[in-house]
Amino acid sequence: MLLWVSLLVLASVTGQSVTEPKPVISLHPPWTTVFQGERVTLTCNAFYFSAREKIKWYHWYIGETSHETFRNTLEVQNSGEYRCRAQDSPLSNRVHLLFSPANLILQAPLDVFEEESVVLRCRTRAKAGLNAVMLYKNGKVLKALENISDFTIHQASLKDNGIYHCTGIKEDGHYVSSNSVEIQVQGLFPPPVLTASPTYPIEGRAVTLTCLTQPVPQRPDVQLQFQFLRDNWTLESDWRSSPEFQITTVWREDSGSSYWCQARRVTSLVQKKSQRFQMYVQRVTAKIRIYTYPELALEGQKLVIICSVGGIQEPITFFWYKKTNKLSRRTKIHTSSEREFRIPVLTDSHAGEYCCVARNRHYSFFSDLVTVSVKVPVSPPILTLSPLGARTLEGDVVTLLCEVQRGSLPISYQLFHKGVLLKKIGATSWRTISFQLFLTEEHSGNYYCTADNGLGPQHSKAMSLSVFVPVSRPVLTLRTPRAQTVEGDMVELHCEAQRGSPPIQYQLFHKDVALGSSSSPSAGGATFNLFLKAEHSGNYICQANNGLRVQHSDTVSLSVRVPVSRPVLTLRTPRAQAVEGDVVELHCEAQRGSSPILYQFFHEDVALGSRSSPSGGGAPFNLSLTAEHSGNYSCKADNGLGAQRSEVMTLSVIVPVSRPVLTLKVPGAQAVEGDMVELLCEAQRGSPPILYRFYHENVTLESSVSHSGQGVSFNLSVTAEHSGNYSCEVDNGLGPQYSEAVTLHITGLTGSRIGPVATGVTGGLLSIMGLAAVALLLYGWPLRKAGRRPTSNSSRNPSDSDSQEPTYHNVPAWIELQPVYSNVNPKGGDIVYAEVQSVPGKSKHAVASAPGLLKNTMRPATCLPSHLRPASLWPSAACSLPQDSSVIYSQVKGPSTPASVPQLMALSAPHR
Repeated sequence: MLLWVSLLVLASVTGQSVTEPKPVISLHPPWTTVFQGERVTLTCNAFYFSAREKIKWYHWYIGETSHETFRNTLEVQNSGEYRCRAQDSPLSNRVHLLFSPANLILQAPLDVFEEESVVLRCRTRAKAGLNAVMLYKNGKVLKALENISDFTIHQASLKDNGIYHCTGIKEDGHYVSSNSVEIQVQGLFPPPVLTASPTYPIEGRAVTLTCLTQPVPQRPDVQLQFQFLRDNWTLESDWRSSPEFQITTVWREDSGSSYWCQARRVTSLVQKKSQRFQMYVQRVTAKIRIYTYPELALEGQKLVIICSVGGIQEPITFFWYKKTNKLSRRTKIHTSSEREFRIPVLTDSHAGEYCCVARNRHYSFFSDLVTVSVKVPVSPPILTLSPLGARTLEGDVVTLLCEVQRGSLPISYQLFHKGVLLKKIGATSWRTISFQLFLTEEHSGNYYCTADNGLGPQHSKAMSLSVFVPVSRPVLTLRTPRAQTVEGDMVELHCEAQRGSPPIQYQLFHKDVALGSSSSPSAGGATFNLFLKAEHSGNYICQANNGLRVQHSDTVSLSVRVPVSRPVLTLRTPRAQAVEGDVVELHCEAQRGSSPILYQFFHEDVALGSRSSPSGGGAPFNLSLTAEHSGNYSCKADNGLGAQRSEVMTLSVIVPVSRPVLTLKVPGAQAVEGDMVELLCEAQRGSPPILYRFYHENVTLESSVSHSGQGVSFNLSVTAEHSGNYSCEVDNGLGPQYSEAVTLHITGLTGSRIGPVATGVTGGLLSIMGLAAVALLLYGWPLRKAGRRPTSNSSRNPSDSDSQEPTYHNVPAWIELQPVYSNVNPKGGDIVYAEVQSVPGKSKHAVASAPGLLKNTMRPATCLPSHLRPASLWPSAACSLPQDSSVIYSQVKGPSTPASVPQLMALSAPHR
């Protein structure tokens, strides 16, 4: 019945029509899922059910079926949705039942409510043989149900909402899953709604507050408790079982207050609050006014508070109330039939808010509040400085305190500096006020303050304040005679602090080394002059100090440009002499000069290229040498302050010899014995001097030095033995080069040339034999007269005299320019050659001069070809021949010289 009444009241408050509540279906057993073949009893719980009324049941599965019964219970065993209706009642909510054929089902109650215990049952058929039954929530294992089938949720709450199901494992290992059940935890009762009756109460009358809520139809027996609050303060300390609370009297000032209530279950701490409700108290129409006389209440004077009322039937009783502050309650101070309340002598204690209540037999009428402020004129204020110190510095924070000993509040304060209003603070309830100043130099001077509470301003005594200004950060200025400072210039460094109490001491620093100092008794800064050197480059700062603070300027960089000195050109080669193909480095460097420096390189005054050196150290320039690179080189250095040129350096590039070409020049189409063949060896390239060597079958024939770089020729009178391969070699100290081999084929003499040749050879041989005999006689005669044998060369071996033919010197007087032949073995070596001299014709008496001739014939050995010359004579290239003789070398032999060694015939020896 209580639930029904609450519904009626709630419906009336919310403006909804009042209808009979829905019936509620309950289950026995309480599960919504059971096995097929089992039965469930449904009970239709209607609020006004009597035995004479019929209950109509509805069943939806595939189609709708219904039937009526006089009982409110129904036993069913078919799946589907069930609803019921009592006579004239609305349909109940749907109840879904599942009769499952599965071996595993999850059973849960129809409704789950907060703070109640809920049982979930994973149930298996008796013969299903399921093991390892698990309960899941939202797809995650909640608990393994080993020997039990029930899982209990204690004190259900919203965190237990979710979808639950069970799983099990058959004996064959297959998994079995149950039906899913969604759990939604419901509240036992909705949040309450607070109402007031009457909705708009009248001042001085009672008001009833009602906290409307009710348990859900499924739990009609839940007991609730209520509590009422106003502006976060409880109207009573204890909870009550009644949803109503009466305020016996409401006043005008209760209007606008927030009221609200909260409800809870008796056995629970869960509370639900209503929304806040603001009460508006109506007043009875009446003309009531309260005022004071005089309007301005001064300390020590008389004051009358008058309560004027009209439109109210008499008799009227006046009640006087006073409220000392906004938080305190009204206190009744006087009751009288008089409409005036008199205060003979005003003091501070009379200050406050006053109101009057005019009451007759039916109504009470409240006046507005009137404020009585007892005004006390302010005393002269006292101005003090905090904190106290010997001196105040710019940037300090000081507080000026203006304080009055007496005076009614509120008081307005003003602070003056040199008679000019600096700050103003409006009406305040403080007797001491502070003015905070962030001091600058301009704050020096006299200060005073005033205080005024409307009864006339009062002035403090003047106070003097002196503000000392620490120096500001100085500015260092560089004054130069040109855009770029150059060594030798005069520059001016000016240091100046824009602010600061004098005197100020200035110091100038270069790379943290003090250069000088200067004191400035007034503004203007200090100036320092410098006659620039290269060492003056670097960072400069200045320092300003007036005893209050030391400040440093920003760093000023000074770069002193130094003109370049005369550069030095250095040649760096990979070897002692520069060879064509080498990469050489020309390095140009000026020992002094500001960077960057542009270096230019010249060859015979023709620019080769330029290199920039941004940080000193000179600049290199590489050349891959060719023969044309020989010549004079120089370099120039320039950094914009004047160019300097180095001294000239000469570079000689040595060119390695190229592969020589050997050319054989014969007089006819085919070389034959007796022909004079010219061997010309020539290298197209190569720096002189060049040493040439000629080879026949890898045996050296001749060597010669060319100082001009041109080729060298060698003439050869050929015999049959001269057939074979010829080559030549060139070398200028950078590595020898060899020509390709050239083959020379010598054929025998033809018939036309045999006769003259044979005649000449026969005559030559007979002449040689005659000369040899004469020479032996002339040479042996003196020896016999001396009684001793000719002495052999001490350097010869005994075998030499046996293996070599004797040497003859004899020149018949009748032969003019006849050849003289001799066999020579110099110093007993292995080389043997025949020496033939051509001697000018003389008289027959010339035979007597044979010893002298013999002496001369020993000298030409030094004119042998280099490869035949005795080692003791190499490398001499000079020939010591008599001025009047010519030498012919023929049949050069050694002890083991084969017969194939070629004969060398000098062109100066004519054939006869």
